[in-house]
Amino acid sequence: MSEQDYIKVGRVSGVFGVKGWVKVFSFTDDRENILGFSPWLLKKDSDSRLIKVVDGMLQGKAIVARLDGINDRDQAAGLMGWDIFISPEQLPKAAEGEYYWSDLIGLHVETIEGVSLGVVDSLLETGANDVVIVHGERERVIPFLQGQTIIKIDLETGKMIVDWDPEF
Repeated sequence: MSEQDYIKVGRVSGVFGVKGWVKVFSFTDDRENILGFSPWLLKKDSDSRLIKVVDGMLQGKAIVARLDGINDRDQAAGLMGWDIFISPEQLPKAAEGEYYWSDLIGLHVETIEGVSLGVVDSLLETGANDVVIVHGERERVIPFLQGQTIIKIDLETGKMIVDWDPEF
């Protein structure tokens, strides 16, 4: 598997204590779920390293982790700013009708009338509901409401069918 196939799940944001623990900013939902994945692929610029998670916990509002081979504060400080990735195989299988965002990125998006709108570039949480960012001849932001705006998702064919006015 190439590094491009990995999924970004967080970032090392600081150090915790003097024994090499790191603070982690997690993109997972629930935040502490990041601790259940091991190993992590840590990447910063053109450097990368695969590292095992030895221990971890919630510490107040922060998540802290102890990583294999990181035994003091200076080593931990050297990891600050490194992004945390996992392989897709580490994720549990999504339930029927549920999708990982990483599975949706790159899907071809078309309307129920067959008009091509472009490709899913990203998804965003907005508070009210998630939205799909579609890049085509122009950028579109489509609410991710399954059964309403999102009619069908077919990962095998790489298509997302939407009920959306192509002029909007």
